[in-house]
Amino acid sequence: MKEKQILIQPLFTEKMARLQDEENKYAFKVNLKANKIEIKKAVEKKFNVKVKSVRTMVMQGKVRHQFTKGGRYEGRRPYWKKAIVTLHEGNEIDLFTNA
Repeated sequence: MKEKQILIQPLFTEKMARLQDEENKYAFKVNLKANKIEIKKAVEKKFNVKVKSVRTMVMQGKVRHQFTKGGRYEGRRPYWKKAIVTLHEGNEIDLFTNA
């Protein structure tokens, strides 16, 4: 799998902003088929940093409801994978200029 296919987008939330400042951790939305080794190599290559560890989790898609004249429709958003990457001391990613 190619580097461009592995990392889909960085995740910007209040929790991740706190983890970036305090624990040097960054979160990315990644391809469902990517494994930890591929994610580590892709982050190291793209951002030129040294990765200490990678944690992954598959996030369940939310159920959505729509009410119309014709009745009620129910659908589901797709499942997606999140990776939390911990960097070695002294390494840092500036997501606003590199992303």
